Amino acid sequence: MSAPDTAAPDLTVDGTGLLCVQLLLRLRARIAHLPAGAVVHIHTTDPAAPLDLPAWCHLTGHEYLGRIPYEATDREVYALRLTSAPVQTRPDRPWHPAPTAD
Repeated sequence: MSAPDTAAPDLTVDGTGLLCVQLLLRLRARIAHLPAGAVVHIHTTDPAAPLDLPAWCHLTGHEYLGRIPYEATDREVYALRLTSAPVQTRPDRPWHPAPTAD
């Protein structure tokens, strides 16, 4: 894991009020068009985010950068850096790799 990137992100995803699956579905949809190396900040109130985000990054190949210092106390902010060839996940199940064509 790299040091958190506190510079201006390429994209900010507001996941306030969303739990794990909904947060990951929103995140996956919002990053689909971004290039490799883009830095994304995720705002979330999900108490499981410190566990879920690094695990999802490990599954997909994106680089989890960690928690970002943020002045608001009603949410946490986490960062990740996109990989050039992420593992695709199922459309409705972001925790499951998509089937591969043989």
